[in-house]
Amino acid sequence: MTRLAVAHGAVNLAQGFPDFACPVELKEAAKAAIDADDNQYAITWGAPAFRAAVAAKVARAYPGWTVDPDSEICVTCGATEAMIATMLGLVDPGDEVILFEPFYENYGPDAILSGAQPRLVSLRAPDWTFDEAELRAAFSDRTRAIVVNTPHNPTGKMFTRAELDLIAELCQRHDVLVITDEIYEHIQYLGHGGHVPPATVPGLEDRTVTVNALSKTYAVTGWRVGWTIAPAALTAGIRKTHDFLTVGAAAPLQAAGVAAMGLPASYYTGLADAYRARRDLLCDALAEVGFGVSRPDGAYYVMCDTRALDPAGDDVAFAKRLVSEIGVATVPGSSFFADPADGRHIIRFAFPKRHETLLEAASRLRKLA
Repeated sequence: MTRLAVAHGAVNLAQGFPDFACPVELKEAAKAAIDADDNQYAITWGAPAFRAAVAAKVARAYPGWTVDPDSEICVTCGATEAMIATMLGLVDPGDEVILFEPFYENYGPDAILSGAQPRLVSLRAPDWTFDEAELRAAFSDRTRAIVVNTPHNPTGKMFTRAELDLIAELCQRHDVLVITDEIYEHIQYLGHGGHVPPATVPGLEDRTVTVNALSKTYAVTGWRVGWTIAPAALTAGIRKTHDFLTVGAAAPLQAAGVAAMGLPASYYTGLADAYRARRDLLCDALAEVGFGVSRPDGAYYVMCDTRALDPAGDDVAFAKRLVSEIGVATVPGSSFFADPADGRHIIRFAFPKRHETLLEAASRLRKLA
């Protein structure tokens, strides 16, 4: 969709990258590290200063969650590598991995590349809740892990404490790992305490791998610096796999990550406020032209029902029409489901954009009305 957006001069609300600058502190720190010749290999599982900064930031953000930077963190080439390193390091052929659907498109292939079988549990519109009985039935003696993404891409769902307590009960009963992607942890609209890290839920402390990265929180999606946080025994398996995947993340960008971890609490409050304004601008415009809008509680995507505008239910054709005729790029909903038919009345918009960009997209979308 990004390639089509470029070809047609469309506003790109498909791929989830910001079109605004990252914090100046990160750029200055990266340049200083390069000028200081911090350009060789870091320790494969992460520069000590960066791992210490990650652990300190976690302790500030979530009091009571203590992370040992020496044995419980592995720095990776983005959250994408963190996820596959975790799967390859901790999941065996023949295992099953539970995924909530719709899902970020990498999770299923990661499980398959690890030799595991994905087991799907549906999140149901418009509030994207799941059925407890369906989740219980997905667990078995073959279940090795469950993937939780909160805040959730593509729906913007925030997993509640009650939902995580249920997952904790089932994971303890069946001895299952939680692999949780929390790359949008600070982009959420429920206020203080709205995001609950699964690693802080009783019963999950010793069985959770937390995946995160600089990309979304600090507007540096091209830097590819991520990490995992997990108990030492699990981290050891992830580190071994990571070493043979990418060896290590970029050394000067890890130095810049130290600066990112040191930003004040006001940065995260301002980040959430700015994204809330972007969300409301885009959602209001989408509702105005006839999309069915599920206003997200977190992340920076909105899933829209297209029945009023595309009664035929061909999400791919509709998304291509939006690019070529309207000049706005989106993602067809079918890409987030194992059965494409389940997403045929859905498209996803991304809003990590300047207000000027979103206003231009809104203007173009009014052609649909």
